Amino acid sequence: MSTNGNPSAMRPYLGRLAGIKELGTDIRLFQIELQEPAGKAAFANYRPGQFGFVSAFGAGEAPFGITSIPAQGELLEFAIHRHPYGKTTNGLHSLDVGDLLGVRGPLGNWFPMDEIKGKNIIVLGGGIGGAPLRPVISTIIHNRDDYGNLTILWAARNPDLLIFTNEYNQWRAAPRTQLHLTVDQRPDWWREGNEGLITTLLEAVNPKPANTITITCGPPIMIHFAALTLRKLGFTLDQMLVTLEGRMHCGIGKCGRCNLGDIFVCADGPVFYHSQVAELLESFL
Repeated sequence: MSTNGNPSAMRPYLGRLAGIKELGTDIRLFQIELQEPAGKAAFANYRPGQFGFVSAFGAGEAPFGITSIPAQGELLEFAIHRHPYGKTTNGLHSLDVGDLLGVRGPLGNWFPMDEIKGKNIIVLGGGIGGAPLRPVISTIIHNRDDYGNLTILWAARNPDLLIFTNEYNQWRAAPRTQLHLTVDQRPDWWREGNEGLITTLLEAVNPKPANTITITCGPPIMIHFAALTLRKLGFTLDQMLVTLEGRMHCGIGKCGRCNLGDIFVCADGPVFYHSQVAELLESFL
């Protein structure tokens, strides 16, 4: 499942920036066309939940969840939030369509989409943390008969940070699918969703745990409190899948920057059942 121990995993493949889409304030979707046969082969069958390191030459590389799925075409997509003091993200955001960049991967494990077939799925995405969850939503919609009800809870600090807004109507139109939006503070002009934390929205939606799996990505504090709320609603830790981010440097379990106890987020994850990491998450908070 992981590329840990494969020396070629440290080599970026050459890519061309084929498209840029604005997703939100300082958030862009980068569409990348791999230029080398080896790169195309490596990414031919990547899975929902895997990630890659994207590099702006001369600025550095950083890890990002892959937001596309192979069924949608050959372009790799990454949602990248520009940080004011982030050399790599600023370097990437300075690129134009047609520029060259590097992509290393695919890395890490993935969501067990085959294992959870037939179950109801609840997706909880917080801010840019929703990016690695888009492939889960896309996979379910592309294979709608394989899964039960799909409930999407999508949150951000404000409406300008809600991502993939142009896809909301497609999500809502899919059979047995519900989309619930919330922002921490709702401006007067925004009437599309709710106001409040995702945990408040979760309690209001009040999903039932029978034959259900939850999939969560967002800031660690959000993952922590979402799990507490899910426990209140009757879910067990083994019904909760989470994907963790951040602190990765090598991506193959060698540098030790992303360890949680004896777990390496990059090599053993980034996807875990909450029961695997519940006692270790405090170091991320």
